[in-house]
Amino acid sequence: MTGTTVLFDLFGVIARHQSPEGKDRLVRTAGVPAAAFWPAYWAQRPPYDRGDVGGADYWHRVADALGTRFDEHRVTRLVEADIDSWSGTDDAMVALVEQLAVRGGRIGLLSNIPEELAVHYEARHDWLGLFAVRAFSCRIGRAKPEPDAYRWCLEALREEHADRVLFVDDRPENVRAAEALGMRGHLFTGSEGLRARLAG
Repeated sequence: MTGTTVLFDLFGVIARHQSPEGKDRLVRTAGVPAAAFWPAYWAQRPPYDRGDVGGADYWHRVADALGTRFDEHRVTRLVEADIDSWSGTDDAMVALVEQLAVRGGRIGLLSNIPEELAVHYEARHDWLGLFAVRAFSCRIGRAKPEPDAYRWCLEALREEHADRVLFVDDRPENVRAAEALGMRGHLFTGSEGLRARLAG
């Protein structure tokens, strides 16, 4: 796909979703039943991903939703456990990103990610430097599938023609939002499927 800019999602594409072990650790650290924990965790997540609140405030909001209280020590442990749960990466996809960069391909990143996790990734993964644009939701104040998140990327990439951008994400609603703005979309199910799409 000569001349195409590839805009990648991070989690579920290059990085892995939360591991079962990581999820179990979070629930144990919170000290509440999993059935109650996860609805509260996800319901409070959007402001955290957008950078409207920091880690401590996020976890206090989760505690409020659960009808409990997390002290400072528990909040610190929850932040650490949360970061650890999202730390796995897909070696095949990292290799693909590196290959695209070596070949002169233009690549960008659009990720819903809180600041603490963004800092963790930046400190550990040099391949992040290969992206022409790194649009972390916590720093741009917009999160997928909000249209402004994609518009921000188009502007940052200085791409006047949205159809020259292929957006890659594992969530159908995020792909549909990109396509609604004129981007091409690829619903990610694995590295081989994406390689085939890029070779087409």
